[in-house]
Amino acid sequence: MKLKYLLPIAFIALFFSCSTDNDDDAIVNETEGLELIQTIFNNNQTIELYNEKGMFETGYNLVSLRIKDNTTDSYIEDAILSWMPMMQMPTMEHSSPKSTISKALGKDTVYEGFIIYQMTNTDASGWSLTLNYTIDGTDYSVTETISVFQYENQNTSTFMGSDGTNYILALIEPKDPSIAVNEMKVGLFKMENMMTFPVVEDYTIALDPRMPGMGNHTSPNNTDLTYNNADNFYYADLSLTMTGYWKLNLKLMNANDDVLKGEDVTDENEASSLYLELEF
Repeated sequence: MKLKYLLPIAFIALFFSCSTDNDDDAIVNETEGLELIQTIFNNNQTIELYNEKGMFETGYNLVSLRIKDNTTDSYIEDAILSWMPMMQMPTMEHSSPKSTISKALGKDTVYEGFIIYQMTNTDASGWSLTLNYTIDGTDYSVTETISVFQYENQNTSTFMGSDGTNYILALIEPKDPSIAVNEMKVGLFKMENMMTFPVVEDYTIALDPRMPGMGNHTSPNNTDLTYNNADNFYYADLSLTMTGYWKLNLKLMNANDDVLKGEDVTDENEASSLYLELEF
């Protein structure tokens, strides 16, 4: 084939190749790695709820949200959102600890926050979620029933301290524990009333991990949980020396070192009354 025929064909091929590459670059899946939990319909909007498992469970739940405008089939990038989880019980109702909702870092259409479900019914029923949001100055609200499943281990503890305050303690990290010194992260909240659960600041939570099935041995190099005012959670070093079931014995102390809940593990006392569980 002559050169005068080959050159146009080469330019056309190059044009379409570049166009395809640019199109691929423009398509960004902002929910990659997340599983859809539920969609909630509210007239002209659809709210999508996501997390890594695609389900709500008791304990700490990091939730991603998107709002789609059903008229334009596009996702809203500048909404203002808040939420209120609510559990309906036979004689009362209450909410749970939760964060504010903000735009997920580095994303245009995804918003993010956490909810800690401190309990659920055996059939996952009992909870509803109200979403309030504002788009272009117009307020919207929708309430939908949700399912919250019981997590297999105790990752949340609800208890009354010796000061008469009800507390909620939730395990956040490690999500994927390993035989190593793991970063442990928990959230500590107090129940101010049925709807309000502020963060408890500047307490200390003593940590003593044990393996009840292995002579109740502990592990070296653990540290107590201390408060980090940068994100309002508590952090510690958690040393796990083998796989299996671990009971994380805890003892909550206020700023004056008064023990509010929990006991030391001794030869006579195999476990603290305040604990969380891990198994891997």
